[in-house]
Amino acid sequence: MRNLLKVFVLSWPAVLCAAPGASPASLLGISLADGKNGNVLGVPMQIVILFTLLTFLPAAIMCVSPFLRIVVVLHFLRQALGTQSTPSNQVLIGLALFLAIVIMQPVAAEMYEQGWAPLEKGTIKFEQAFDQGTKPLKAFLLRYAREKDLKLFLDVTHSPAPRKPEDLDLQVVAPAYILSELRTGFQIGAVLFLPFLVIDFAVASVTLSIGMIQLPPVMISAPFKILLFVLVDGWNLVIGSLVRSFYR
Repeated sequence: MRNLLKVFVLSWPAVLCAAPGASPASLLGISLADGKNGNVLGVPMQIVILFTLLTFLPAAIMCVSPFLRIVVVLHFLRQALGTQSTPSNQVLIGLALFLAIVIMQPVAAEMYEQGWAPLEKGTIKFEQAFDQGTKPLKAFLLRYAREKDLKLFLDVTHSPAPRKPEDLDLQVVAPAYILSELRTGFQIGAVLFLPFLVIDFAVASVTLSIGMIQLPPVMISAPFKILLFVLVDGWNLVIGSLVRSFYR
């Protein structure tokens, strides 16, 4: 997680520096201080901008990591079981977050070693560190992004077709990955619904045939669905399948 945070912070120093050689001036009411490489923003303003950029970190973690697929599938699973708010949203999000961290740990380590570590040592510049640091992330996203979705965002952004997938820009790969993961999550959710839907049909047919209309069929079928899920060790099967789907 710390490595992911450090890589994300790679993108903010470029915003903080003014053009080298410019005279001291005011930018949007913010005074520029003199620095070795020209005029730069003061430390308080740098902190404000840094914390502003960090507000995008949760969205980045949710959208460009396995978190997206996992939380969608877990939501569908809860709806299929008919347990309403059990497990709670906090539990599902926490589980999805920790699973995403486990899966993304090797990628985060590569991003840190290729991008942030050389930048700390001063062997490369920020632009090179950003390009090298995002390569492992881009490779991970490309592994699960559909070609159809990549083509869609190539057309939307009017970007030229690359010679190889690795040449695609992150602004094309990231939204294509999000669309692909949403599609995959909905497919898995639909499959999870089927066995529980059969139980709902069976219970509804039996209750209607015997004229039991005092209780809704959903209330009667809920214990049977939970019992089936527990007997087949459903949590182990679902979580194991989700994690293994990212190691294919």
